Amino acid sequence: MMRIDYIRVPGRQWVEDPNHRFDTLEIRAPMLTAIRRAEAAVRDELMQSFSLPEGALSREDEPALPLRVIREAIVNAVMHRSYRIHGAIQIIRYANRLEVRNPGHSIKAEEQLGEPGSETRNPRIAAVLHEVNVAETKGSGIRAMRELMQAHDLLPPTFESTRRPDQFVATFLFHHFLVPEDLAWLRALTSEALSDEEARALVFVRELGAINNAAYRHINRTDTLNASVHLRRLRDLGLLSMKGSGNRTYYVAGPAYERAADFRQSQGQIPTSSSPDTHQASANTPQAGANTLQPAIGPGALPEALRQRLPAPGTKPRRQAMQALLVELCAWKPLSARELATLLGRQDHKHLVRELLSPMVAEGLLAYTIPEMENHPDQRYVAPNARATTEGSN
Repeated sequence: MMRIDYIRVPGRQWVEDPNHRFDTLEIRAPMLTAIRRAEAAVRDELMQSFSLPEGALSREDEPALPLRVIREAIVNAVMHRSYRIHGAIQIIRYANRLEVRNPGHSIKAEEQLGEPGSETRNPRIAAVLHEVNVAETKGSGIRAMRELMQAHDLLPPTFESTRRPDQFVATFLFHHFLVPEDLAWLRALTSEALSDEEARALVFVRELGAINNAAYRHINRTDTLNASVHLRRLRDLGLLSMKGSGNRTYYVAGPAYERAADFRQSQGQIPTSSSPDTHQASANTPQAGANTLQPAIGPGALPEALRQRLPAPGTKPRRQAMQALLVELCAWKPLSARELATLLGRQDHKHLVRELLSPMVAEGLLAYTIPEMENHPDQRYVAPNARATTEGSN
């Protein structure tokens, strides 16, 4: 499991099309070789733009992300990942972004990322990478990635460190900030004067579907209080809607987004089915905040082989058997915690999340359909490495 997986996902969401989930390249090699192969895979696959400088005889190709950003992100994941967790580093290329996910949260506090000084859980690996001039081990990698993205007129990257699941996620949007299409979209969105910070937040939500205080701070290089004030203002204008509470608060597209979505469709920028304020893993996904299950998600809808494996009422299967069953269920189709609890005859879906689902995500056995926001109301679980159990599902 100590490998690097490069995963190409069609569309903007994880398992958007259950019939074409993803293509993957598994890189199994000594560390330095693996870094070079991963960097080459990302570089060769990214969308290319080109220019023909005045006086030049040939065009100059440029990747959608600066090459040094790609290298820094991969090296950071290899150097700082937890090798106690049996899970692969995942480099996921979506249509509009690149995500680099590694097991293990950041030892350095999230608010100090980009500041001088490096804290690492793998000092020997860090020393090797430093000696061969692959890493500086001075804490400059995060800041360098931010500065390079902004120098290329790209939205700054976001970095999310969580203890449950125990992982670190770096996200890089391919989107150039405030191009003419963005300005036209923002004018269709609201007549209110928006700051550059607020405009970045709205473009971020359009591209990723949600934003929280930490993401706002990352893309705008600001503090918690300022982020809260601006997010509440966007909420009061109807541009964003608040979900969750406390430190799990996040924001999704608000009512005003419908007008801008209509505008974007009229300009041929997006198809109707990919409106930014809808996160749907399948045709049966409920609307945000819905607590009721679709009638199709019940034991009777399962393939016969899966239905026979459901635990009998009052029994408690062993943990390993339960994990295997959850993987097969989520390979059949993306399922929410509530739906899984119902299928397993459990009353408390939150206990299922704490006991099994979150640890399985941390181990790479399951994955989120909306990885950018763990507590999104439309969150589903899928089995990224399992072959879907489709026999009899129709």
